[in-house]
Amino acid sequence: MSTLIRKVWESVSTCKTSTSKSTPSSSSSSSSPSAASCFPLGAFDPIPTELLRQILRLVGPKAAARLSAVCKAWRSLAADDELWIFFWQTQQQQQEPLCESILFSETHLRSGHLIRPFWGEVPRLRLISIYGQRMQVPGAIIIDGGSGYCKFGWSRDACPSGRSATFLEFGNIESPMYSRLQHFFGIIYSRMQVKPNSQPMVVSIPICHYDDTESARASRQQLKEAIHRVLFDMNVPAVCAINQATLALYAARRISGIVVNIGFQVTSIVPILNGKVMRKVGVEVMGLGALKLTGFLRELMQQNNINFESLSTIRTIKEKLCYVAADYEAELSKDTKASFGAGGDGWYTLSKERFQTGEILFQPRLAGVRTMGLHQAVALCMDHCHSAELTGDDSWFKTVVLAGGSACLPGLADYSRNYMDFFLHLCPMESLSSPRHLVQILHGLGLN
Repeated sequence: MSTLIRKVWESVSTCKTSTSKSTPSSSSSSSSPSAASCFPLGAFDPIPTELLRQILRLVGPKAAARLSAVCKAWRSLAADDELWIFFWQTQQQQQEPLCESILFSETHLRSGHLIRPFWGEVPRLRLISIYGQRMQVPGAIIIDGGSGYCKFGWSRDACPSGRSATFLEFGNIESPMYSRLQHFFGIIYSRMQVKPNSQPMVVSIPICHYDDTESARASRQQLKEAIHRVLFDMNVPAVCAINQATLALYAARRISGIVVNIGFQVTSIVPILNGKVMRKVGVEVMGLGALKLTGFLRELMQQNNINFESLSTIRTIKEKLCYVAADYEAELSKDTKASFGAGGDGWYTLSKERFQTGEILFQPRLAGVRTMGLHQAVALCMDHCHSAELTGDDSWFKTVVLAGGSACLPGLADYSRNYMDFFLHLCPMESLSSPRHLVQILHGLGLN
């Protein structure tokens, strides 16, 4: 321990010496104060506070928590937020995004439904107590109930551990919802090899029943109650059933904004204010999703006599080779050939098909779909949010989050960023006949 303290002391001394040489006039104000300036530490009083903090980092969170119970001086040192952020970063082997997500969730989501204090201040968090509480939680099971297939896994993992059919596909159409859900969750727990009563669960509910009608509200409530009833009958200790769009917004560390969810069959543009879906404002729905993208790529490959084994192969090719062009017309004149080896199915070479597939999100007529383009649907949603005047500040709907597997197409996020953050009343809907026109308008307004 003496060697450890000596090394830390030398590093701090060297740092302080170099600082004093470079800025002698400010050395008295920038040097670390002694811990004794606040509370007495006895024999440790001569040691600078910065050295004591370095020692706390080296001894680890358990020893730091024990030292916080010794006296007020050690409690003041051990309760420093930066110390516990350092422990989070070290344990999870991640950097700033993890800590930002923890601070966001503990600030905005800890008390349940989002209620902002009228004075607008962020409540003070004691990270030392939050760290201890989070270490006691064993982790949660996450189930993403999509409309095409379901993904499940652990909250501590970076990606899902498996896939399954959706709960709608369990049983037959005449089976009660309770029995379908019971079978569905039973399969998930069996595949994850855990007991239902040992882990809390977060279930993302597919975006459905978009309207604000009485029947739509009743259908949403019925589904949520059925999920809770089944899981609590299985003795699950805690359950959170939440809308997919809201969960995607929380993952981006936001509580208000517009979520563009490119689902399996449809694309939904969902306005959310303070964690609540603004169905009265209007949820825009495009009859175009990942399934149509895959089907359109299949048609293009058939037209060019490119043979394939299955739709699964086409989906893999779409994920590996397709992208969204920044300028569709200019891209048509370029050489965009690229190849991909799909396991035992051989090699596939695509050219214009690579960017023509993603282009139908903005020009659905290319695929024979009669619906508005993605840029027009987002602009329309923003227009409705602006007209509703729900808050005195219009900035809440100018955060746009892309969600869904097809939102990962290269170029889509970068291209969308060029035109989604703007004042809609400066860009009338009739001027948004294509995404290219919108980019020109934004450049004219000095936005990018």
